[in-house]
Amino acid sequence: MSGFGINIMEFGARGDGVTDDTAAIQRAIDHAASRGGGRIQFPYTPNGYRIASPGVESAGGRPVRAQLVIPAGQHNIMLEGEMPCKLLYSYQVRPLDSVKHGFSPTTFGSMGHINTFLFSDWEAPEVHDPAERPWAILAAPEGDSCKGHFSTTMFSIANLEFRVAMNTEKMYPTESAVNLQNVSRVNVRDSQFCLNENVGDTILQKELQPNPCHTVGLMTSGDQNDDVVITNTAAQGFRYGFVCGEHLVADYLYIHNCEEGITFHDCSHLSVINHIVAQHDTVILSTTRGRLFGHEEGECNVIVGSVNLETGAGIPPAISQLRYGVYDPGNRLHGSVVWHQPWGEPKFPVCGAAHFAVKPFHG
Repeated sequence: MSGFGINIMEFGARGDGVTDDTAAIQRAIDHAASRGGGRIQFPYTPNGYRIASPGVESAGGRPVRAQLVIPAGQHNIMLEGEMPCKLLYSYQVRPLDSVKHGFSPTTFGSMGHINTFLFSDWEAPEVHDPAERPWAILAAPEGDSCKGHFSTTMFSIANLEFRVAMNTEKMYPTESAVNLQNVSRVNVRDSQFCLNENVGDTILQKELQPNPCHTVGLMTSGDQNDDVVITNTAAQGFRYGFVCGEHLVADYLYIHNCEEGITFHDCSHLSVINHIVAQHDTVILSTTRGRLFGHEEGECNVIVGSVNLETGAGIPPAISQLRYGVYDPGNRLHGSVVWHQPWGEPKFPVCGAAHFAVKPFHG
């Protein structure tokens, strides 16, 4: 141990972007779990922590599908990078794309070295059944507690970026970033979940494609959880940006280039999102159809304070052009949302959502 927390370097991690740091990070997580919890610190390195080992199907005989496994138990573990993540710098608009499509040059840069990040270069098997567990860089195994099948009491992430591998021959990811559906309490702040490639890339002359795999940036706790708190966190490039349930309190969620930005399964207890920034997503808010990842369908009580959106009209990738602001064909959403579009023809189409108040912002 070094200072107040566990330094990942002391367990053999190199953070040089070449060494496979999977085993070292797993040793640190296992050590923290064995002592009842702890903060695992990731010093900033410009080349990131490479997660190259294949994922495992199970841990302790229970389904997990992850490269890094959070052990089951009554512990409280936190993964923390050295500084808060700068959000959204892998962007679909590159300079040549902008000019080609009649827009002034706009770029947030190529994939940078400005965050403390873990990246996977393992291509997970394709899973097309929406009821199955997704493969993820990090996950806790299925447990036996409550409807969420919790195995772990609490897990937190701060100041870390997780990058998932994307095969540029496919142009969609087959792996999710972080799956915490079997963790009862979740706390995430100043973090980002994205891909290891830009999704509309002039250099590649390719763009993100519709994903047959049900991938997720961040999946939070299943039903009957204790609490979920997310602050200043982004998801980009996945079929689902965030998959959430009840007892969620979130402030400033950034969703970008997702087929469904924020998806709810069951919220008998109220969930509240203070502000969403939604840029170039097919759907911004949605409810599950069927037992997505094993979650039950239920009434979803959700209040969204505000959504600031860009529709992505006419800008690649095509799947990131807004189709629905709210997609709730089963009319399970109860609550409200206020939306604001800063320019262009106002657009926030709604499907279903008979019990959900959708209002434009009038300044």
